[in-house]
Amino acid sequence: MSGESPAADSVLRELHDVLGTALGMAQEHLEQNGGFLPFGVTLADDGELRLVLVTPPEPAAGAGEGDEFDGDGLDGDYDAEAMLDDLVELLRQGREDIRALAIASDVTLPEHGSDGIHAAAEHRTGGLMAAILPYEMTATGYVYGDVEADGHEALVFID
Repeated sequence: MSGESPAADSVLRELHDVLGTALGMAQEHLEQNGGFLPFGVTLADDGELRLVLVTPPEPAAGAGEGDEFDGDGLDGDYDAEAMLDDLVELLRQGREDIRALAIASDVTLPEHGSDGIHAAAEHRTGGLMAAILPYEMTATGYVYGDVEADGHEALVFID
């Protein structure tokens, strides 16, 4: 027995569920498409896990014609920061029906000399959890490092 209350165990389990789902979906998108855009995974009050996506912002004036996601990989440059801001705003607007959520994004990890998947989870009761999964593209495919805990501040369930 963990010594924590059943409510705390439930929060921890729900955070693990959304975080694990986000990491797994990010890996799947990375392997299928060569990259992924920021997205969210929510656990609704009805127990359903849902994927939350936002549309990439329009390219700046003068941007190249190839700046679009074609299903075979990410072409062009996206403002991932703007997409994350839009995603957080969308999740804030619907948070009354969400018990827990995770946001996943593709990040550069200078300390590892590689890229990584960053996923951060929040619970409406205040629980937080975040992880980084380093990865590298090799001649035989993607190779993943060990999942590492990461710090995170609440972005959606704030007053």
